[in-house]
Amino acid sequence: MNAPQDRQSGLATSRAHSARVYDYILGGKDHYPVDVEAGKAMCRHWPALPVHMMENRRFMHRAGRFLAQERGIRQFLDVGTGLPTSPNLHEVVQEVAPESHVVYVDNDPVVLAHARALLQSSPEGATAYVDADMHDPDTILDSPEFRDLIDLSRPVGLMLIGILHFILPPDDRRLVKRLLDPLPSGSYLAMTIGTADFAPEEVNRVAQEYGQQNMPMALRDLPTATSFFDGLELEEPGVTQVHTWHPGPEQAGVDGRDIAMYGAVARKP
Repeated sequence: MNAPQDRQSGLATSRAHSARVYDYILGGKDHYPVDVEAGKAMCRHWPALPVHMMENRRFMHRAGRFLAQERGIRQFLDVGTGLPTSPNLHEVVQEVAPESHVVYVDNDPVVLAHARALLQSSPEGATAYVDADMHDPDTILDSPEFRDLIDLSRPVGLMLIGILHFILPPDDRRLVKRLLDPLPSGSYLAMTIGTADFAPEEVNRVAQEYGQQNMPMALRDLPTATSFFDGLELEEPGVTQVHTWHPGPEQAGVDGRDIAMYGAVARKP
């Protein structure tokens, strides 16, 4: 990628971005030197960070498949999508139900530049991309893409994966509620929540590094994480480390000390 051209096109290549750092640590190619520098610093603080990030992504795959296969959800709102690394949510759920609709939301220009990979829907289904920020939920909910693809008379799967730790109090609960409130009864919230409960020294150093890169982070303990699901009906096993939520063969041997994310899926009554 050519930095001068990127500056001309409005890409903020002089500052690390969480989606691009995530891409670098997971072995992707859509990042800049500043993201590499930040990612290397974070991995020095906590070498398990790539394992942690991969398990967060795998939770999204399992939760999406669970909602499509076990709960019959056919439309999804994925906020904080990140860079389109296959399999994406629509690939997972449309393998179960090809007619599924998925609306992706992110606000990084690099994600936008690669969004066509998120739009390769099955012929029976549909996908759309909204260039918006979770801090502005009205832009998401009022967007033509959301209104065209999401039928609010039918349940929706709201996916907030790997984003809540970048939403600081006191806005966090209000923003989650604002996205969930318009969704009908029978909708689901699938969410992952960053924590320092299992490797406090290492994870707090990573959080400090994110903060120094202008990406402040809030880490939450189990009671606080669980409280985000108040009023909802948690699916078993409740709020747990992401690698222990409906684990598959890939989770065999994962060390809990390497995972700094809680996850859960819950139904809106």
